[in-house]
Amino acid sequence: GIILAGSAKEKPAVAEVVAVGPGGLVDGNEVKMTLKVGDKVITGKYSGTEVKIDGAEYSIVRQSDILAIVE
Repeated sequence: GIILAGSAKEKPAVAEVVAVGPGGLVDGNEVKMTLKVGDKVITGKYSGTEVKIDGAEYSIVRQSDILAIVE
């Protein structure tokens, strides 16, 4: 196994969902979106793609990269 020091762990990020795509097909299987606008979610720190639109920063993340929905 691999042992990492506590300082080497990536910290998850908490974010709010501002838009959700329609889903689609992955490897021939239909993917239904379970997230909705307004959900608070936890993602890996380095997951997704960072974009900047009109001065605001957003992350585009696959639903499979969401670690948890925060209630």
